[in-house]
Order: sequence, then C-alpha cells, then structure tokens
Amino acid sequence: MKKYSLFTIVAIVISFTNLSCDDSGSGNYLFDIATVEVQDNGTFALVLDNGIRLWPEVSDVRYAGKNRQRVFVNYTILSEKHNGYNYSIKINDIWDILTKNPIDLTTQNADSIGNDPVKVNSIWIGSDFLNVDFLFNYGGVRPHAINLVKNTLITPPDDGKIHLEFRHNSYQSPSTQLYEGFVCFDLKSLRVNAADSVQLSIKVKDWDGEKIFDITYHYNNATLKSIKGKKSIPVISSNEYY
Repeated sequence: MKKYSLFTIVAIVISFTNLSCDDSGSGNYLFDIATVEVQDNGTFALVLDNGIRLWPEVSDVRYAGKNRQRVFVNYTILSEKHNGYNYSIKINDIWDILTKNPIDLTTQNADSIGNDPVKVNSIWIGSDFLNVDFLFNYGGVRPHAINLVKNTLITPPDDGKIHLEFRHNSYQSPSTQLYEGFVCFDLKSLRVNAADSVQLSIKVKDWDGEKIFDITYHYNNATLKSIKGKKSIPVISSNEYY
C-alpha cells in the first residue's frame, strides 16, 4: 500500500477523475470510501456505503485488510454479479482512513483529548460510520489527536439525543500550515435497543465559535445504487493526526 502526501493525492484525484470519463475498459477508474470485510480464509471484500459489495479479484498493490477498517479505494470494475458480490474489481490503489470508536471523556483523559479549534468542512453518516472532513493548523511538533467523545464531565440536555463532541488536541503546536484531514468513527456502540435510529448532536469548537451538527443515525441505512460514473475523493493528509 502506497502512502501519499497532500500534493500527491491532489494530482491523483485530478488525473484519475479525468480518466474516469473513459468507458473503454482499463481506463475506467472509480473512487469510493469503503469498509473492509475480512473473510474466514483471511481474504477481504469491500462494502460501499450504499451497500454494494465488491470482490477484489485482482490488485496492483499489496494490502492486508483489517476488519471494519475504512479505506479510500481506486478501482476498476471487471464484472458484475460475482459469487454473491455485486461486482468483481481490480484494485488500482487503496489506503487507510483513520478509523476510530467514540470514547468517553473523563477527568483521566481530558488533557490528552484536548479542546483546540478545528474547522469541519463536512460531516455525514455512511453506513454505520460518521465521516468527518476537517481542517486544522499544524506546526510539526507532533501529530494531533482527533476524537469523538461523550463528555461524562457534564450533564447533557434531556432531549432524547446522544450528545457528542468532536475534539482536537494540537499539543500546543504552532499554527504554521493548514491541513485537511478525514476520519471515520464507528457508531455501532451508540445504537439503542428497540429503535431503528438515534439522534446525534455533535458539538465542534470551530475557529469562529461553537457549532452544533444534528444528524440522524439510521442503522444499516444502505440503498443499493449504481456505482458507474465519475467518482472523486476529498483531498487529505494523513501523517499529521491520529
């Protein structure tokens, strides 16, 4: 699996988005966010957020899949309806997205969780994951910490919602350069029995003040749709945060 710098990913997105217009076969590149599904024999499949299942029949890169790891994947469709999968594919490239679970914010970890400003570009739920595309300032001291927390130090409003906070710890890094990051949080632990959805209220300390994002998490809400056509991915960096 290759590692990409911010500028390399920009070039890849521009290049392959242009190539995706070519429907002549090998030039048809698609991009997607997917979840790794490790099989009993150690191989892996990929599941898109719309429920479509991909079988990697051929790969140009070596990748050891970790179950429920979120990835960006650049792929080409080889055939449809392959042994229970919607498509058989060739992986042109694949790289991990930071994938984490929500955690409790306590007196013991409050300092390491931090509460530094961060800019959320977009936030949405895909399958059972909260996806966050964000901006942060980085000065090279050490990788920043990014977390989704349930704050146990305060009493949340009694409004039926699950109140969460998107937290950033800059470790007092100088704000010398702007970076874009991407992270996915597994929401399965937040499910409530005898319900098919929960309301999430996510607080973010933005550069311009506090912002609240209200999102409904529908369990396994995937609708099968065609994946043919252009795809693009966010421009991200990956070595400056964890």
